[in-house]
Amino acid sequence: MDRPMSDFHFKVISCVYRLRDLFLPRNNVLKELSIEAGANVLDFGCGPGAYVKDTVQRVGESGKIYALDIHPLAIKKVQKLASKMQLKNVVTIISDCKTGLPDNSVDVVLLYDIFHDLSEPGAVLSELYRVLKWDGILSFSDHHMREDKIISKVTSGGFFSLSKKGKKTYSFYKIRSASAKQ
Repeated sequence: MDRPMSDFHFKVISCVYRLRDLFLPRNNVLKELSIEAGANVLDFGCGPGAYVKDTVQRVGESGKIYALDIHPLAIKKVQKLASKMQLKNVVTIISDCKTGLPDNSVDVVLLYDIFHDLSEPGAVLSELYRVLKWDGILSFSDHHMREDKIISKVTSGGFFSLSKKGKKTYSFYKIRSASAKQ
C-alpha cells in the first residue's frame, strides 16, 4: 500500500508542524469535537504527535490514545513525547492501514491531513469503520481537498454520513448500511 516519506522529508515536515503549532495550536482544532474523559481515540496518521498532548488532556488517565503512522520516525517521536510527559495511556501503532484494534473499540478517530495521500483510501475507511463504535465520530480534515470531494470520498463507500461541518473539521458518524462491507 503506502510507503513512508524519506527520513529527511519527515524531519522537515516535523519542523514545519512545530512552527505551525505555535501560531495555530492543535487544541483549536480539537475544540470542534467532543472528546470525553475515558474515551479511546485513534490518531490515524499521527505524524510527530501534534495532537497527542491536547488529546490526552481530554481523555484523562482513564482514556487511551492510539497513535498510528506508517513512518518509524513518527512512532519514535510519539513514544519520546509520551515518555517525556509520562503518558501511560498512549499506544503507538506502525501501519499504513490495519490498526490491530478490536471491532467497535474507538470513540473518536482523528483523520487529519493524510487522506489526500492515501493510495487505498477505501481500505482505510473500511478499517476505521470496523474499529469505530456505533456512536463514535470520525473527525476529518484535509486542507488539500475541497469540501465537495471530502464529503463525497468519505461517504461514497456507505460507511459514514456527514454529521456536522465545523470551521476546521468535518464530523462523520458510522452508518448501518447494506453497502458497508467490512
